[in-house]
Amino acid sequence: MSLEEKQKVLSALSGGAERVFELQSRLTSLRGLGPDNGGTGEQEKADYLESWLRSFGIDDIEHIDATDSRVPSGKRPNLIVRVPGRSEKTLWILGHMDVVPAGDESLWKTDPWTVTRDENDPDLIYGRGIEDNQQAIVCGCMVAAALKEQGVTPDLSLGLIFVSDEETGNAYGIQHLLKEKPDFVKEGDLVMVPDSGSPDGSFIEVAEKGILWLRVTVEGQQCHASKPDDGRNALVAAAAMILGASDVEKRFDARSDIFSPNRSTFTPSKHEANVPNVNTMPGREVFYIDCRVLPCYALEEVLAAFRELGTRVSEKYGVSVDVQAEMSAPAAAPTPEDSAVVVSLKKAVKEVLGVECWCGGVGGSTVAVSFRERGIPAAVWAHIFENCHTPNEAARLSFAVGDAQVYASMLFND
Repeated sequence: MSLEEKQKVLSALSGGAERVFELQSRLTSLRGLGPDNGGTGEQEKADYLESWLRSFGIDDIEHIDATDSRVPSGKRPNLIVRVPGRSEKTLWILGHMDVVPAGDESLWKTDPWTVTRDENDPDLIYGRGIEDNQQAIVCGCMVAAALKEQGVTPDLSLGLIFVSDEETGNAYGIQHLLKEKPDFVKEGDLVMVPDSGSPDGSFIEVAEKGILWLRVTVEGQQCHASKPDDGRNALVAAAAMILGASDVEKRFDARSDIFSPNRSTFTPSKHEANVPNVNTMPGREVFYIDCRVLPCYALEEVLAAFRELGTRVSEKYGVSVDVQAEMSAPAAAPTPEDSAVVVSLKKAVKEVLGVECWCGGVGGSTVAVSFRERGIPAAVWAHIFENCHTPNEAARLSFAVGDAQVYASMLFND
């Protein structure tokens, strides 16, 4: 009976492309930009999702909202949705409701906040957030609705987790949720975080590097650019710090082939504005370095290395250099490749997509680390282009349909 029920759900999902388009269109129009990104938060998105799920008779929806006075609703929503199965063992699918800004809209060939089909390929859609991370949300909703519509009770229970604030630190999202309900995921549950993947659906992310964002402040002495000897050029000293990042990277030279790239990376990135005119030599520079560190190194070691570099630069150029950790997220132990969630996922992907999966690590960050650091294996997988945060963010309707079928297959014991 279980096999027949599974096929019934998979068959129902196979015709779901228009439902994917409907959900993606509405979610994109609601934006979900957090206040740190100039938005009003995720409340409208959460309200829509709750209403949509309740329309299918899904009423076990729990709010674990975080207070945030910066948004009109005064809160950042986090939802836990449950659809019971024959067992209390649960397959959890997590998606984050917030997105990043569209950026320079002149680089988009369509309105970023309106989901648009490609003129030559109607399976291909464009819009901000459709991959990162609305596909995960849509797939979870699709499975929940199909179970209700088909009157099927799966072997495992289905749990959906919709969180806020993933793009700007997680304090109002998964971190708040796990603080308030630390034990809602039980031993033996399967945790899926569809926030990374590959275009062919073969890649399962089981490990992430540690993340250290450094804020570097160089203080010199401003003066007229025609009289550089009267001051101390903070920009020149900052350039020395930036170039010195490659020397720091040489100190942390371990390699791990589970990751791509297989090394720790130290990338100078954001730079704050200095003087407004050409003929003034700057006396203050502030810039940032994005460090993605292999798990074999402590982030404190990296911070110390950059502070040592700052001491050398300050002595050479007569400036002061202050290096502070803007954000620090140590690496968690990888999810074992023989864990139940990875084994189940591999089997389902093979069955639904006909694809053999392989496991690896990334330098990016997902909320999977919040589970891994608690000893809960989590698998990160999705059938996506990996074009998040770019202009013309794209996804395929068929990708979402296939992903939903994969998750549905995982709910049944063969």
